[in-house]
Amino acid sequence: MAEDQDKSASQDEDAQVEAIVGEIQDALDGAEAEQASAPVEEKSLEVQLDEAKQAAAEAKEQALRAVADAQNIRRRAEKDAENARKFALEKFAGDMLVVADNLDRALASADRDNESLKPMIEGVELTHKSMLDALARHNVVQLNPVGEPFNPEFHQAMAMVPNPDVEPNSVMDVMQKGFTLNGRLLRPAMVVVAKAPE
Repeated sequence: MAEDQDKSASQDEDAQVEAIVGEIQDALDGAEAEQASAPVEEKSLEVQLDEAKQAAAEAKEQALRAVADAQNIRRRAEKDAENARKFALEKFAGDMLVVADNLDRALASADRDNESLKPMIEGVELTHKSMLDALARHNVVQLNPVGEPFNPEFHQAMAMVPNPDVEPNSVMDVMQKGFTLNGRLLRPAMVVVAKAPE
């Protein structure tokens, strides 16, 4: 019976030892599992952090682009409004150039020696001057480039004439005066350009 008790005690101890070994083994397995899963979680968090940083950078870039686009649109709208204001009279001014030309022709063909025509000629001269002054108040400027160097941006050469007394490539005569509106060419001056004699 003592032997049975010893055997029973030995079995109990073995069972306890096995239970303790099992608990230790379970604890070790759990620790290994935690260690194995820990780097995966850290890696996953790092990946998530990188993705979040990338998304934030993309959102910031899109916001900066949107701000830049808005500024460009505002600048373009301001420029368009300014040009519309500056050049709103372009068509009207172009129509008035015909009237200025006709007044020029009337003065050029007038018989200034005839005393009876002097009051009419003075009236036409005053009308012509008033018209040019009114155009100038609205930034329509007359181009009369006699003696100036030929400028293809503002002058249209109608002829080239050899002349030793005048600087080559300079304007000798103006057949029709040109006009600009706020620096933009409305009509080029039609000119005769001097060239060096051959």
